[in-house]
Amino acid sequence: MPATRPEVLIPAVRIKERVRQLGARITTDLRSERDAAADRPNAREDHPPGGTVRPFILLGILKGALFFLADLSREISVVAEIEYMSVASYGKSTQSSGVVRILKDLDRDIDGADVLLVEDIVDTGLTLEYLLRILASRRPRSLKVCSLLNKPARRVVDVPVDYVGFTIPDEFVVGYGLDYDQRYRNLPYIAALRNFETP
Repeated sequence: MPATRPEVLIPAVRIKERVRQLGARITTDLRSERDAAADRPNAREDHPPGGTVRPFILLGILKGALFFLADLSREISVVAEIEYMSVASYGKSTQSSGVVRILKDLDRDIDGADVLLVEDIVDTGLTLEYLLRILASRRPRSLKVCSLLNKPARRVVDVPVDYVGFTIPDEFVVGYGLDYDQRYRNLPYIAALRNFETP
């Protein structure tokens, strides 16, 4: 059981402002990429008949990215579909097991779609590497990553992260969707959990 109260690292007001900035940047980037694609000789592949465009899918990883995805999606001014996957690699430990299991897969095909994978945190990179490999095999038109938190000190494998909310030190963090043994997800801020023993 934790011996101390979580200590605030990133207050709610900073999270809100950063999410707004990320949403604006993602919107700008996606519109620029689609405008550029429309000018290429193969534009018909990017803009199918009937005036439609390829689907833009926000893919949240449960449960940690739930709050981040909900807030981020409202800051993106591009029509988007929302999908979820659920994977397991932590259990009750504060250390990633390195073994990733899919608990819930996508409900739709992503072939030809623009996909933005939305994560709560990237630390070792093992879970993200696995997800990117699986998703790339399903032939999306584009596949990018947006993570609320980045913890480079813990990185084991190099993985691409296109959009980062905050880079944090090597601390175990909770709040705003992140948990310790399913607790603390509902905190409106990001906090460090210190001086505690793992089960």
